[in-house]
Amino acid sequence: MNQPEPILFDRNENRYGPAPACLKVLHEADKELLFNYTRAFKQGNYSDLSVHLSKLHNVDEKRVILGYGCEDILKEAVHYFLEKGRTILIPSASWWYYTAIADEVGGVTVQFPLVETDDRYEYDVDTLIKMKAEHNPGIVLIASPNNPTGNVLARPDLVRILEAYRDTPVMLDQAYFGHTAGEVDDFASLTEQYPNLIFLRTFSKLFAMAGVRIGYGVIGQGLGGFQKFCARNLGYNRISEQLALAALNSPEYYEDIASRMASDRVKMYKVFRDLGCQAFESEANFILVKFPQWVVPILKEALDSQGLIVKFFTEECFLGYARISLGTDEENAQLLDAVQKAWPDASCQPSQIAEAG
Repeated sequence: MNQPEPILFDRNENRYGPAPACLKVLHEADKELLFNYTRAFKQGNYSDLSVHLSKLHNVDEKRVILGYGCEDILKEAVHYFLEKGRTILIPSASWWYYTAIADEVGGVTVQFPLVETDDRYEYDVDTLIKMKAEHNPGIVLIASPNNPTGNVLARPDLVRILEAYRDTPVMLDQAYFGHTAGEVDDFASLTEQYPNLIFLRTFSKLFAMAGVRIGYGVIGQGLGGFQKFCARNLGYNRISEQLALAALNSPEYYEDIASRMASDRVKMYKVFRDLGCQAFESEANFILVKFPQWVVPILKEALDSQGLIVKFFTEECFLGYARISLGTDEENAQLLDAVQKAWPDASCQPSQIAEAG
């Protein structure tokens, strides 16, 4: 008998899948998209997608950069701006890839603090600003929402940072933007005021096209050299562009997903908090939960046996924590039910187990 496919709550992928319009692109794609380079240059543009994004964000199309997801542009930026021996500032709890790409160029990674409270993580903005004098960084990298903590940086706090680091490239990684219904999207306007700002978005998360590998950045007016460094003379993947355009033209579909995820986040907070765990508020497609450490091995085994794969951290500073990606409504309900059923056995403290034995 075939075992059902596991449900991956550890990958931060959007299990609802892309909008129907994206699938239609695949079914109806003209062969010309395969054998011809883009013809957008005839109109003086880079691509149809960058034109659309320039209108969406109300910026010059020359300040829109396309890439192989956020990953690609992150690597380009670090390789371009960070000199050997120079410091890059990153959040204290963040994606391992930030350090990996700094290592590639001999950069020095220094963490600025994220502060854990009872129900959320927060950026320590004052400390980050003070670190400029000590470290004189070559680049500052901020993630909002941040992975794995799920917290965002409020716009006024971002402005404070940008004022302090006016002469430093600041990269705002917004790969997880859009998972809160009704979010105000006005970050591109900051690239007019702060010429060293780059903000990044991807089609991998909310738009459910991680396998397509496409993302973009909007850069400040002072980063023309970086724009040339990232330019692709022969254009980009034209099918990926068409899929991205179809996603952008399907706002109702993705607004519905964002609303569902927001509702399911609240349900997860309640279940885990009722069990006595810390569940940190998130604006991404995942939540971070802190368990008593003795719970983890038994709970993980119970979930694994049912094909419910959750990312339990093994790093020393994050022992007892798990990042739980949101699935569909039905998948999330299945996970919570499994946790609640496993909890009586998993939550027994070692002393209680010894007494029972």
